[in-house]
Amino acid sequence: MLARHLNGSNRQRRAHDSQERKAVPACASLLVASAPAYTSRNACFSRRGDSYDNALAETINVLYKAELIHRRVPWKTKEAVALATWEWVSWFNHHRLPEPIGYIPSAEAEANYYRQLAEQATSVALA
Repeated sequence: MLARHLNGSNRQRRAHDSQERKAVPACASLLVASAPAYTSRNACFSRRGDSYDNALAETINVLYKAELIHRRVPWKTKEAVALATWEWVSWFNHHRLPEPIGYIPSAEAEANYYRQLAEQATSVALA
């Protein structure tokens, strides 16, 4: 609450945020909050309805900032941030091997899940 008070009223923040969203591609909404060179607001404090209300999204945002954004500061262009973000997301989904899902990439685990669902639906339909 203190941070919101210091940053101005919620109404002013909403107006500012909507203007920012119009100026930035939808895929870069995370980037606006992450790259200090492009915004002066602190995105760690959120309003109801923001992706930051979700604990999983917050965790991913923190990882993204720590592993990519803060390691390569200063960023020269928004395009450089966008390209690096797409590369990081690809690595995160297709090459990272998290222990809780058996040291396989997340994309592979998701494909396995949907394959199992399809197999179950097929076996139920045949029965």
